[in-house]
Amino acid sequence: MGCSGGIGAELRTTCFQIDDDILIDAGTGLGNLSLPEMAGIRHIFLTHSHLDHLAGLPLMVDSIFGEIDEPLVLHASAATLEALRRHVFNWVVWPDFTELPTAERPVLRFEVMEAGEVREIDGRRIEMIEVNHAVPAVGYCVDAGDAVFAFSGDTMSNDTLWAALNRYPRLDALVVECAFGDQDEALCRKAYHYCPRMLAADLRKLRHRPDVYITHLKPGAEERIFAEISAQAGEHRLRRLFGGDLIQL
Repeated sequence: MGCSGGIGAELRTTCFQIDDDILIDAGTGLGNLSLPEMAGIRHIFLTHSHLDHLAGLPLMVDSIFGEIDEPLVLHASAATLEALRRHVFNWVVWPDFTELPTAERPVLRFEVMEAGEVREIDGRRIEMIEVNHAVPAVGYCVDAGDAVFAFSGDTMSNDTLWAALNRYPRLDALVVECAFGDQDEALCRKAYHYCPRMLAADLRKLRHRPDVYITHLKPGAEERIFAEISAQAGEHRLRRLFGGDLIQL
């Protein structure tokens, strides 16, 4: 529902829907859901605390307040959940929906998850994988038994993501970020994002050959960045991700 590194016109920030009931991240793309569709989301897995990955969450829980009988469960690292408590759901920026309408029956429930931990939801096994970003951050691998999908979250060069994915017997689709072009490699290193040169080097660590979808491209530079990574990715099958794309597995 959102895969851009910024906003503007049709551009929305990171938010992926799995089936009808799970989101990975809650950026501005979340706003493409109708109210009944939002009320049908039961679990959200956050990669990290940056605004482009969670901006839709406070407005969503406000919108579905009174529309659901059970809490929306938010899975994230302890560091990410603490950032949300301190800086978002703090009664200053936004009400604390983990206490509304009551602390005993809130509309939102936080659940700490650790790297390497797996949550199983109706036959889908979701593993949290540590990655390398400017704040504590993770990616996720979703194993449905007959199909496996992974999302890098925001990261730059690392070994943890690739080692974790290599442990799976298969990988059908990988969504991975590449925020800036090679001309901005110095900025990538400061912001802890991939540029094409760094991503191409890390893709060589992956023993699988999934469909690779490139996300988080900066607005205005999308075509140039994608052309650069395409020229360096070797035998990997690359696709540029667009808002509204459906990946069927």
